[in-house]
Amino acid sequence: MDDAALRPRTLDAYVGQAALKEKFRVYLEAAKRRADVLDHVLLHGPPGLGKTTLAHIVAEELGVGIRITSGPAIEKPGDLAAILTNAVQERDVVFIDEIHRLGRAAEEHLYPAMEDFAIDLVLGQGPSARTLRLDLPPFTLIGATTRPGLITGPLRSRFGILEHLEYYRDEELAEGVTRDAGLLGLQLAPDAALEIGRRSRGTMRIAKRLLRRVRDYAEVAGEATIDLPRTREALDELGIDVAGLDARDRTLLRHLVEGFAGGPVGVGTLATAVGEDRATLEEVYEPFLIQRGLLHRTARGRVATAAAYRHLGLAPPPEAEGLFDGG
Repeated sequence: MDDAALRPRTLDAYVGQAALKEKFRVYLEAAKRRADVLDHVLLHGPPGLGKTTLAHIVAEELGVGIRITSGPAIEKPGDLAAILTNAVQERDVVFIDEIHRLGRAAEEHLYPAMEDFAIDLVLGQGPSARTLRLDLPPFTLIGATTRPGLITGPLRSRFGILEHLEYYRDEELAEGVTRDAGLLGLQLAPDAALEIGRRSRGTMRIAKRLLRRVRDYAEVAGEATIDLPRTREALDELGIDVAGLDARDRTLLRHLVEGFAGGPVGVGTLATAVGEDRATLEEVYEPFLIQRGLLHRTARGRVATAAAYRHLGLAPPPEAEGLFDGG
């Protein structure tokens, strides 16, 4: 069974994000009562929290179709026009993932499409060029981004609904993998589900991936039920520790603590030291480490907290004790 088959189709089946779900219940019910198109939606937050799933649910709850694309795929106005004029019916959802990577020329043509449900195309060049306005059926644009700071002001202002997705609690992740286990026909012990939740970096996508890998270990061992000991053994083998850190996370922290005396060190320098590009470090690794209280951003660079030292089994220096040390 693939991920699409496991994807929840309704808000009731969508696990976690309780406050966000309640707001969307209101937005969707109001749009249905008015028989009107839902306002454009911008979803932002770290990767793997369910932005794409939520876009599918919005379309399903409204009883409309959904057209999926991504910012990097829309470089020119013609790319945008092709998407909006082909197979988009009235009130349909158009989902643009990584919308912060939308081409600048295409973005400027998106403004009238969002406001007036029309798109202007320039035909020809020079003095003979003319503008053709194409009317579009009313639609809902749902944009998703992991980097809301890169969304331009004019684009951001055209969204009527702006929502942030939060990291999941361990119990919510356990509920999510328990749901998936049932759909996959697996017997998953409650404490095993919670263990997967604890090691999933607050991210549902990771929890789903770890469930599949734990299932592999249980199947090879010939076990019908995935219990806590097997889950711990599998996750330890995968290099996922009790705080959800993987080998790359620990390498990053160890370089910071041992190679740079705990910091501060510039993010570019740290990225070079661990063999990652800066964007990957900032978008993939840092958000979770900061959320867990293991890394601190300062004006001078990245600094390891006391919790980072303790996680590596080291005694923190006095200056690290004064940093944010939460989880």
